Amino acid sequence: MTEQGLRQALIDACRKMNGLGINQGKSGNASIRLPDGSGLLVTPSSLAYEAMQPADIVALDWDGTPTGPRLPSSEWRFHLDIMKARPDAGAILHTHSIFATTLACLGKGIPAFHYMVAVAGAADIRCAPYATFGTQALSDHAVAALEGRKACLLGNHGMICLEASIGQALDLAVEVETLAAQYWRALQIGQPNLLSDAEMAAVLERFGRMRYGQSPE
Repeated sequence: MTEQGLRQALIDACRKMNGLGINQGKSGNASIRLPDGSGLLVTPSSLAYEAMQPADIVALDWDGTPTGPRLPSSEWRFHLDIMKARPDAGAILHTHSIFATTLACLGKGIPAFHYMVAVAGAADIRCAPYATFGTQALSDHAVAALEGRKACLLGNHGMICLEASIGQALDLAVEVETLAAQYWRALQIGQPNLLSDAEMAAVLERFGRMRYGQSPE
């Protein structure tokens, strides 16, 4: 895909996340790694997704220097730092979805209450400690919470998902929000039964084989 196409894909994903109800208004942000290795594209600050045009998307080099007429999202630091730490991250999506954010405001991650938690790459989805938005501290917490995983919650804030493409990151964000909603509802009744480490390891192994086109059996 051309850089122009990547810029449009970023806008399309952000509009879709709002349409899907996993984000609201101007909150949230997203990024895509540039295929030439020069840096990343990130959504701009304080601009409605409906009004966003490809020229509004901000290019960042690996030093965090922006190019373009607009300022990058206030959360550009964690987009940059996550991509530096995670070569598998082709795209990152950050949302303020209702249920994931509710759990994050309680300081709760998502444990192995359902086997689909493994879709985020591990036996649980961590919640990073709170830090002020846009700070290096928040970025550091996010990188640590994502270690060995493709999604995390941010304390008193929202969620982050990373994937190879922006479409896959959006799909993962929908899955994480669904899991957050299911877990929240289960907690209204009691403490959900948690799957064992051994069972989650088996699920992860089966997911891995399915991802590479092999039979899970």
